[in-house]
Parts: sequence; structure tokens; C-alpha cells
Amino acid sequence: MTGHAFRPTHVVPPSGLPAWADPDPGRPTAPLDPLLPVQLMERRGDWGHVRCANGWDAWVDGRHLVAVPGDPPATAGRPLDTTDPRPLLARAERALAEYRSAVEELADGVADGEAFHARTRGLRIGVVVDGEDMWLYDAGGRQWRYGDGRRLSTYATDEAAAPGDTAEGAHAPDGTDGGSRHAPTRVVGSEDGF
Repeated sequence: MTGHAFRPTHVVPPSGLPAWADPDPGRPTAPLDPLLPVQLMERRGDWGHVRCANGWDAWVDGRHLVAVPGDPPATAGRPLDTTDPRPLLARAERALAEYRSAVEELADGVADGEAFHARTRGLRIGVVVDGEDMWLYDAGGRQWRYGDGRRLSTYATDEAAAPGDTAEGAHAPDGTDGGSRHAPTRVVGSEDGF
């Protein structure tokens, strides 16, 4: 890895993503966790070469990455909606505290893997903070929200996904079975979805 600072350009979708060592379906590697911030380094067709904050890199189906804007949404014109960021931040704090508590119980031997799985099922949180810019995942609304400290506005939404979506039927960029299925997230106000 070069000396450049990691700056996420995308986030892995809530269902996670299968990953490959090379843009070759015959070389699978560890999948990427849901809502993991990544930096898109290169594209080759539908393949995307991503780097994680720890320097680990892999190839993924780039069509499923959720874009994080390089700059905040334009202030010209009225945003789609604006809301106070504090309630969503409080929900994110509660979800993180709940997850931390479950991890501590698992690590201390108070809970087993099954209890941990049951306690964390459905728990989703996604937060990217870069200076005054913030992106929060709103699990209830199934959307990413952008905030500047004063207000939140919808940045990306997953309108096509429905509760109970399954992991069947997804394909790697070459058409082979690639693991989890996720409808593409639509960036609000974007022509091409990214």
C-alpha cells in the first residue's frame, strides 16, 4: 500500500459481498462484511478492485458497491428532505452499544455463538465520518443519509430490496454463482446509480 490516506469511496451493501483475489471467479477469498467502507481503486468491466482501511484489497462485483460522495451533496436547491441528525445518531449509538454488549458476553463466555447470533440478528449500523461530513445508514428506512452536523438528507436508498430478500441467485461479474444477492442501491439524484 502506498502512503496515501485511506478515504472510502464506497460502502459494501448490507448483505456483504463475496470477494476474489483476482478478477477471476476461480480465486475466491474472504467475503467483505456488510456496510464496510472501501476505496475503489480500479474497475474492469463489472469487477471492482477495492482496498479496505487496513490495506487489504480484493476484487468484487463493483455494481453492488454503494457510492460515498467525494464531496457533500450540492447545496444549490432544496435537498430531498432534511431532518435533525440527533435521533439517527442516537439509534446508531444504541445499536453499537447493543453489539458491543453482545460481543463482550461472547468473549467472556456468558453467551455462546447461537445466543450471539440471535441477539445480533437484524442489527445494522453504518457510519462514515470524515471531518464535518457524515454518512449514516438508516436501517428503518433502508437508506444512507448524509449529514453536515445540522441536518440529514437522503443520499442513497435501496428501493428495490424487500424484507426477506434471499441470498440466492446472485452471480459474479462473469455470470457464475457469486454468493449473496442484493438489489443495486440507487443514489438519489444520480443518473447512473453511482
